[in-house]
Amino acid sequence: MTVDELIVYGKKYIHADFAKMLLADLLNINSLELLTMLDYKVNDDIVALYKEKVDKVKEKNPIQYVIGNVNFYGNTFIVNKNVLIPRFETEELVENVLYYANYVFNEPLDIIDLGTGSGCIGLTLKKELPFSKVTMVDISKDALEVAKKNRDNLNLDVNIIENNMLDGITDKYNIIISNPPYIKTDEEIEDIVKNNEPNIALYGGVDGLDYYRQILEKVEANLKENYLIAFEIGDTLKDDLILLAKKYLPTSKVICKKDLEGRDRMIFISNMNI
Repeated sequence: MTVDELIVYGKKYIHADFAKMLLADLLNINSLELLTMLDYKVNDDIVALYKEKVDKVKEKNPIQYVIGNVNFYGNTFIVNKNVLIPRFETEELVENVLYYANYVFNEPLDIIDLGTGSGCIGLTLKKELPFSKVTMVDISKDALEVAKKNRDNLNLDVNIIENNMLDGITDKYNIIISNPPYIKTDEEIEDIVKNNEPNIALYGGVDGLDYYRQILEKVEANLKENYLIAFEIGDTLKDDLILLAKKYLPTSKVICKKDLEGRDRMIFISNMNI
């Protein structure tokens, strides 16, 4: 079959954009390049694999898992059902932290990424801040296997440990960053998320605050003289999380930032002028 015939085939079952993404990935090209090679004859092995992947997407598997990777902050990260699919809001969290790291801090940084999953946050920070020392933590062995593969693929020197958030950790850090589970137990979410992404990385208890609470009640012992705590949050959690931050770090400055869609999605806690 030709590229054009395969795109027509894919579009019968799944969204046209997904049909093109799958084929471009199998041919190791950019989706836009498909338009320049519509008459190209695709070998039978790739045709069979393409049809198999179309079926998986048709069966409501996230396309990122079907492809097996996702672009995050300009780098390719392996993803599978053991880790959350990185999203644009998390890129925005990283972008803000990089700004603070470059323009507020005046020292080499010690950074810890709690609940690292695929490692996209910690590894991106290490790549963009090469002189920093980065530790990445997750309680899931399966997630850490993915993070280690991404570390090796990007050839980055980071410390990866299996641990439950800050439990038992005595080191101090300038930046503590986390995109923890924050969906409320009874909160409605899309079926494609609920049925595919790991529950351990989604749900944060009845009020969605379990993991923020777990971090903040211990975090003071892990803070260096100058510090920044950065959280991705659910868009209904702003007020409760600000109160929680003030409870455990009453003298800190707490600000909330909106994402590009105007939703309250990031909380920053610091003793500096941010």
